[in-house]
Amino acid sequence: MSRTVSSWILSSARNSFVLQGKGRLYSVCIPNRNKTKWKLIFSKTCLYPSGNCSLDSTFSLKKAFRHTSTEEEHLSFQISPSQINDILRAGELSHKILDLNGKNANSVLRFESNQLASNAPIEDRRSAATCLQTKGMMFGVFDGHAGSACAQAVSERLLHYIAVSLMSRQTLEEIELAVECMKPVLPILQWHKHPNDVEYREITSQYFENLRVYWQHLLDLDTEPGFSLEEAMVCAFKRLDSDISLEVQAPQENALMRNIALQVAFSGATACVAHIDGVHLHVANAGDCRAILGVHEEDGTWSTLPLTRDHNAFDEFEIKRLKREHPRSEEKTLFVNDRLLGILMPSRAFGDVQLKWSKELQHSVLENSCDIEALNIYQYVPPNYHTPPYLTAEPEVTYHKLRSKDKFLVIASDGLWEMLSNENVVKLVAGHLTELDMQKPQLAFEKPVNLGYMHSLLLQRKNRGIASLDQNIATHLIRHAIGSNEYGEVDQEKLAAMLTLPEDLARMYRDDITVTVVYFNSEIIENYYGSN
Repeated sequence: MSRTVSSWILSSARNSFVLQGKGRLYSVCIPNRNKTKWKLIFSKTCLYPSGNCSLDSTFSLKKAFRHTSTEEEHLSFQISPSQINDILRAGELSHKILDLNGKNANSVLRFESNQLASNAPIEDRRSAATCLQTKGMMFGVFDGHAGSACAQAVSERLLHYIAVSLMSRQTLEEIELAVECMKPVLPILQWHKHPNDVEYREITSQYFENLRVYWQHLLDLDTEPGFSLEEAMVCAFKRLDSDISLEVQAPQENALMRNIALQVAFSGATACVAHIDGVHLHVANAGDCRAILGVHEEDGTWSTLPLTRDHNAFDEFEIKRLKREHPRSEEKTLFVNDRLLGILMPSRAFGDVQLKWSKELQHSVLENSCDIEALNIYQYVPPNYHTPPYLTAEPEVTYHKLRSKDKFLVIASDGLWEMLSNENVVKLVAGHLTELDMQKPQLAFEKPVNLGYMHSLLLQRKNRGIASLDQNIATHLIRHAIGSNEYGEVDQEKLAAMLTLPEDLARMYRDDITVTVVYFNSEIIENYYGSN
C-alpha cells in the first residue's frame, strides 16, 4: 500500500461522519475492493464485568503493532515481515487425525483453522470436536454481532445439543442415571481447542443443567429419539436458541450470571456447523457464514461446490420466506436498506431477542435488570415492529455424500467471503496443496544422513521459499484476503497497513475473519465405495 493510499485512509477516517449516541448503532461505509458496501455496525460489548477475565487479549493484535485511534499523532503502517507473521499466526490451530496402525477409518484427514480480529475484542468464535458417544466430527464457525457474548455461548453449547440429539435412548438413560447417582458422566465430545480459546466458566453448571433438561425431554418422548441427522441439527439449533431466550427471563443465582444471560440474549450470532461421518456430510447454516467444497475434477481442474446460502436480503428465498410469515401490509418494511427491519444484515441468527420478542416482553425484562447501560445493551424497538418474531435460528441443512474427488471443506465467517470469492478460495487452497506436495520430495532424507547433507537440504528449503510459506492454510487465506492487490498477489505494504489500522478504523476496511479448512482422506472414501 503506497504512502498516498495510507494517507487517504487516515484522512477519510478523521473526516468521516459517525452517528453516535445512546442508540449504540452507527452506519459506516466499508470500501470492499471495487464496490462500496454499507453495513450497520453495533457497538462493542464488554463480556465480563470488572473483576473477571477479559477477551481483549484473545487473538487481538499486539498493542505494539496496532494503533488504538486515528487521533494518535504519529501513525505508522510499517511493521516487519516477522511481525506480520506473528500477528497472522497467533490464532492458528491444526489437528491431524491419528492413524492407529491403519485402523483409522475417519474420512477427515486433518483440519486447520485461524482467526484474525477486526473488532476489539474479536466477535467471531469457532468450534471443533469429535463425537464420543455417536459417530463423526463437527466443525463450527460463529459470527457474532453487537458483541461476542452470543457467539461465545453458542460455540460452547451448540455441538453438545447436536450430539445429544443424535444419542440413542439407552445412552441418554445411562447419562441421566449417572447424573442422578452423582457419578462421572460419560464424556460427550472431545474438543479440539486453541490454548487461548475462552469459555464462560462461571455459568457452565447452568449450561449443563439446561442441556440435561433437553435430554430429559428427549427421554420423555414416547418413541426412541432416533432423529435423522438433519432433524437433529435443526432441533439442536432451535432448542439452544429457545434456551438462550428463556435463561434471560428466569431468575439467576447472582448478578454475574444475570449479566451474561442478558448479553448473550441481546447480542447475536450466525452459525455454520458441519457434521462429518464417513462419506456423509451435513452442513447446518443459519445466517451468512458460508461452507464450500473444493472438488478436484478428473481433468485436473478444480471446481467449487457451495453447501450453504447466505441468509440475507440478497437471497430471494429468504425474502419469500419472510413475506409468507408476515402480513402483506409489512412487505415493504421487512427489508429496509437491505437489512432486516433496517437493522440486521443476516435474516437468521441466534440471540437478537430484540427482533424476536414482543415489545412488552423486552420492556419487562430490561426494566427489571440492573445497569443495562453498563452492559452496552440498548432498548430500541425498530419502526414497523408489529408481528414478531422476525428472526429465526432455524438452520438450512444440506446433505452431501462425499466422493474421492472432494478434497476439502472450507467454513468461514463473512469476513473472508467479503474479500474473496468462492472460486478464489478454492484456487488458493488447491495452489497451497500443490506447493506443499512439490516440496515434500525435497525434504526426504537419503542414507546415510550427515550434517553436511542436512545443511544442504535446509539451504534448498530456504531457496525454494518453504520458510515463507504458511503451513496453515487458514493463515494463507487470511493473508490473501486482506493483503491481495488487483492481480491477486500479496502486497506486503498493503498487508502491513491492514494489520496496523487503528481499532476505530479497522472495522471500516475489514471484518473479523474466522476460517476452518477440513481435508478429507480420499483413500478412506474410495475404500467405502469399494466395499459397498
